[in-house]
Amino acid sequence: MSHFTDQQLVDFVYAEARLLDEQRFEQWLELFCDDGYYWMPLSHDQTDPILQGSLMYEDKLLLRVRVERLAGQRTFSQQPRSRSHHLLAQPQIEVDHPWHQPQNGQYVVRAAFHYAEAREDEQNLYAGWATLQLQALDGTLRIKQKRVDLLNCDAAHRNIQLFM
Repeated sequence: MSHFTDQQLVDFVYAEARLLDEQRFEQWLELFCDDGYYWMPLSHDQTDPILQGSLMYEDKLLLRVRVERLAGQRTFSQQPRSRSHHLLAQPQIEVDHPWHQPQNGQYVVRAAFHYAEAREDEQNLYAGWATLQLQALDGTLRIKQKRVDLLNCDAAHRNIQLFM
């Protein structure tokens, strides 16, 4: 079992955000475990993505469909393409999180963020927290779940085109 340092975990979070901002979505998707999820809750302190509604709760297959859609020439909502920028606070290792078990290769890292998404004359700004449950697999880190808690998760949102 590989053990990762706090700095390696923090670096992973920064690198993941950079892949998104550089629109390297295929590489970003490879960061996920085969049974990984991307979750954006609809309410504060939401505990269940299945029995409660979510803004997004996508497994790797659905993430792949979105990545392919973003790359498609017939995706008119992305012509011209949206751009994004993540501004992250220093990621913190969540040692008290029940899933965080370094002896089993399981880590939890949380980072507050400001995220801007722009296309043509429109720019949307979001703020929140990203919590990544990371699994050590074959000497590398993979995302078991990325949870994105928006500050205003219960507000009416326009279409979020990219990934936070």
